Amino acid sequence: MNVKVQLLRLLASSPEEYISGGALAKKLSVSRSAVWKAVESLRKEGYSISASTNKGYRLESSGDALSAAAIATFLKNENAFHIDVRKSVSSTNTLLRELSAKSLPEGYVLAAEEQSSGKGRIGCSFYSPSGCGIYFSLLLRPDPKSADATLITSAAAVATALAIEDVTGIQVGIKWVNDLFVGEKKVCGILTEATFDMESGAIESAVLGIGVNVTKPKQGYPNDIGDVVAALFDESPDIMGVRCRLIAAILDNFWKYYQKLEPQEFLHEYRSRSIILGRDIYVLSQDSILPARALAIDDECRLVVQYRSGETATLNSGEVSIRRSQ
Repeated sequence: MNVKVQLLRLLASSPEEYISGGALAKKLSVSRSAVWKAVESLRKEGYSISASTNKGYRLESSGDALSAAAIATFLKNENAFHIDVRKSVSSTNTLLRELSAKSLPEGYVLAAEEQSSGKGRIGCSFYSPSGCGIYFSLLLRPDPKSADATLITSAAAVATALAIEDVTGIQVGIKWVNDLFVGEKKVCGILTEATFDMESGAIESAVLGIGVNVTKPKQGYPNDIGDVVAALFDESPDIMGVRCRLIAAILDNFWKYYQKLEPQEFLHEYRSRSIILGRDIYVLSQDSILPARALAIDDECRLVVQYRSGETATLNSGEVSIRRSQ
């Protein structure tokens, strides 16, 4: 654990009190100069830390600054991840897939304040304005024998739903396979992109991307998505470091499932949060929109549907909608 992360934890544990530079240096086993440098680095990341002669340092406000140190502060399983936070990227998934070719380790997390070209499934975009959400991707190098993109995505959906409920108290539902909803509007999208071995067909690596709309943009959402998406909050919530807390909680939850990627570990939670089971839906493809009824989610997280013709089908992937069009 680096000095900056340890310092932030100490200051956050006593937000109303000053802690002297000498006391901080002693607790962290570093020099007072190292403490000062860590404080300056945190200030550059958006933290308001006051300094008073003969008193020391005090964390006045963290606002909702997104930083690697803050995310690490809230992680329970910090050693599993390497956190990289950027101000702006085209897409965290796109960039991490490019970086993954450079032998980055599993557990590398790339987060951004904003995305200019956020990616959704089947070629859709994900609106990602600065400061309004969490947009991050996680590099995975799963065991080829057990790797399954659908299971990774389903486990991530449950991990994210539980994290949102734990951090914010807001209950969310899951629309198979990868979207989280509050009521009838989408608040989160998940995209898993895998790289396959050409000879065996097994997954060599996967990039798991997660985007959550935390607060509504001041200018609102673009007209083409305004009636289908929402945010967890209309305004910034009174939850210190809410975005960093959410990222950390999602990572911790997902990692627990990923260590034993079997449906029974999370399937009950996935089914219980489904917003489409027993409902009329539409199965979307490139050239058709077919009305159907969602019957079940099987033991491999596949969706069982019945079309109006009476024919049943089991969907491994694809897109479904609770609306006639999207």
